[in-house]
Amino acid sequence: MGLFKRKDSDVYWMSFSCDGRQYRLSTRTEDEKIAKKIYGIVKAKVALGQWVPEEREQRREYTFRELADKYLDWCKGRQRSEAWKGYIIKQLLEKFGSMELSEFNTYKLEQFQSERLKGGNKPATVNRLLAVFAHMFTKAVDWSMMNKETVANIKIKMLPENNKRLRYLSKEEIQKLITSCDPHLKPIVITALNTGMRKSEILNLKWEQADLRHGFILLDITKNGERREIPINETLRGILQGITRRLDIPYVFYNPITGKPYTKDLKRSFQTALKKAGIKDFKFHDLRHTFASHLVMAGVDLTTVKELLGHKDIKMTLRYAHLAPSHKVKAVDILDCTLTGNYHDFITVNRRQTVVSL
Repeated sequence: MGLFKRKDSDVYWMSFSCDGRQYRLSTRTEDEKIAKKIYGIVKAKVALGQWVPEEREQRREYTFRELADKYLDWCKGRQRSEAWKGYIIKQLLEKFGSMELSEFNTYKLEQFQSERLKGGNKPATVNRLLAVFAHMFTKAVDWSMMNKETVANIKIKMLPENNKRLRYLSKEEIQKLITSCDPHLKPIVITALNTGMRKSEILNLKWEQADLRHGFILLDITKNGERREIPINETLRGILQGITRRLDIPYVFYNPITGKPYTKDLKRSFQTALKKAGIKDFKFHDLRHTFASHLVMAGVDLTTVKELLGHKDIKMTLRYAHLAPSHKVKAVDILDCTLTGNYHDFITVNRRQTVVSL
């Protein structure tokens, strides 16, 4: 009986009995003085016989976990990014799973922003989390799990994003890194350099997705929820053919001790390889940038690079555009050759140029 706080919650709750039944309701405030006043009003209504159980139904409290379960069911077959949203919601549940929806406010979300940024998340990553929050709250109103006024008072301000960082390896650095890799890490790094796949896509790659006969890797569920095919070049084919395949383990890359995909144990070996190679300010994700950067510098058009990377919007691929200044020169040369009648000779010469493999 009285006021109390639930675990992982700063909001005061009140417990009281009415007509022989025990009730627990949220005061929807973190202010103890206000909570005591609300509790006093409720006790007075109970004493005067003015509080009825129907009020409990009107103030039905839902937890974030209940909303998450319902939201994930709603996403099935409806959202192209269903798998990606599931991954995000799993992170949100670790933090807010038992929290009542009425307890959410602007301050709590701003605290969450700060925690994620201090934890190493980039602004873009934090914004993706908040965007899912916003849509979940919108659906909560539609499903009568939150009232419109509560959601209207929650101001989710997106952080300014800075995605201009573009670190990629030179050809010399690539060779140094590969040479410095431990045996278990080397094929993983080479796969990243020759496919541009994300770390999670590589570590969760299964043999059934790698078609060596026809020469492509099929990714059914990607970050943007779309199917993606990645060609297998000769370098990658040789690497994959050299890996011993175990029938009891579906993954291409796995820890031989656990039989499961590599996780944190890969991070340490990758940092060791970077140190041996003398490479600084470089992350595993930058292997993806290296793949794209060398394609663009070799003359591959941005639309093709976009498709290989699995970007949903060409704007994401345009960050590599500055690496291809020769495109403008070549465009003007084509016009010059067309006007002077030497266009055929120009095309013949360019067809003889070859792309240097990573």
